[in-house]
Amino acid sequence: MIEMIDYDIDDVVAWRIDGKVSEDDMERALDAAKAAIERCGHVSVYQEIVSFSGVEWDAIEEKMEFLREFGLKHFRKIAVVTDKQWMQTVIGWEDKVFRSIDMRAFSTEERDRAMNFLAYGEPGEPS
Repeated sequence: MIEMIDYDIDDVVAWRIDGKVSEDDMERALDAAKAAIERCGHVSVYQEIVSFSGVEWDAIEEKMEFLREFGLKHFRKIAVVTDKQWMQTVIGWEDKVFRSIDMRAFSTEERDRAMNFLAYGEPGEPS
């Protein structure tokens, strides 16, 4: 399930994952991303993972359709908040593969730091 989170920065979309992601969940999250891209020309994502038990096939197809239409060029930053160490490792790998997107993993204790990263960047780095 994806629960959308209110975020008061125009180019940021935010959601919390708890359990299995359905097609409707994915559609709702991607519609928010599309709206941010249409408003701002780009989007950053805050994703908090409480638990993850998979993704429905139709949700994957929904995401692939979104990527065919928009690609990755509109994504600036992605902050993933989770205490799952294996997910933090995967985000580190993805940051190296998808070099045009600044991706960072944060523990649940670092939620505020993750939100500040999306809004302002890390201290000492260009915004």
